[in-house]
Parts: sequence; C-alpha cells; structure tokens
Amino acid sequence: MSISPYFLDLRSAYQSELDDLRFDSEGRDVLQQRLAGKRQQIAFLVQMMDISPEMVAVVFHQGFAFTDKAVMAHLLTHEEHAVPAWRGLADGFELAPWARELADMVLQAPGGDKFLTLTAGLEYMASLPVAAGLIVSDDDGDEDDDGDPDGDDELVIFEDDGEGGQGSDARARQEAGADWLVQQGFDQKD
Repeated sequence: MSISPYFLDLRSAYQSELDDLRFDSEGRDVLQQRLAGKRQQIAFLVQMMDISPEMVAVVFHQGFAFTDKAVMAHLLTHEEHAVPAWRGLADGFELAPWARELADMVLQAPGGDKFLTLTAGLEYMASLPVAAGLIVSDDDGDEDDDGDPDGDDELVIFEDDGEGGQGSDARARQEAGADWLVQQGFDQKD
C-alpha cells in the first residue's frame, strides 16, 4: 500500500493529537474520557474541520470497523484535491452506532463529506500495525513474512521533498488551528 504525502502529513498530526489527549498530568490514561467530552462538543468542533481536521477527526476514534482493505488502501493514495466522496467509501467500513450519529451531524456542515472521508482514512491508518514513519518495501517481490501473497499489508510512505510541498501545508494548517484555538480562549500548545 502507498500513502500520499497528504495523508502521511495528516496521519502524523492525527497521531500527535491522540497522544496529547491520552494522558493527564498525573500520567493516567484518560483518552476515552477526553474523547467522550469532545464528542459532546461536535457542534462546536465542526467549525475547525477545514483548519485542523486532525483535531476534529479524533472524535471518531475507534468508531470504524473496516471491511474492505482495498477500498481504504486506495483512498490513502489520493492527494487533498482528489479525495473521493464519502458515499464512495460505503463498502470499505461500517460505523459504530454512536459514530453514525456524529457523522450525520458532520454531513450537515459545509465540507462535512470531505472531512468524513479524511477521517475514515486517518482511522484506517491508525488501525494498521505500523509504527509512525516506518517505510516498508518489498523490493524482491516475494510474499510478505505472514504469507500474504497479495501484499495488502505492505506500506510504502512517500516522504515530503521539503521544498514547500505538502509538509508546509500541514504545518500551516496546524499553526492556523492552534491560532484559532488561542483566539477561542484555549491555552497555546507547545
């Protein structure tokens, strides 16, 4: 599977957001409580979908059951301007009942369709047993170690060329999202 630079940047930001939510100041795992709180604020959070999709996408964490790896793997090859429609992914996953309710609310907002497509891709990547930043390639074309001859579990990540491409777009989105949160009264993230 190959992941476009766009999804790769979003994956990194998404994982960072989950990591930020995971532990409280005393080191206790509070991810589920914090996600429950964010889910109750979905009407407010949809305002941030375009600026910082990774900060809103976490409300759907563990709300997807992926049924078609090929559909989801194909989604991850797309760049931002070519992301397929949400309805086109219907065969690739099932939503948990609580996630369906949130999705219905998000679809009513401008850009909700694209946001949910991105969220499905982020959650799919989060479900893959791959360490962040790992590059796996099968140069000799043999079967995978697990005996999977079709290579579905292979992950190839394209790195940013560092010349103002997708990486700078992701940083700009993160900075804009952080600025917006500060304007709303939240503390500046370090």
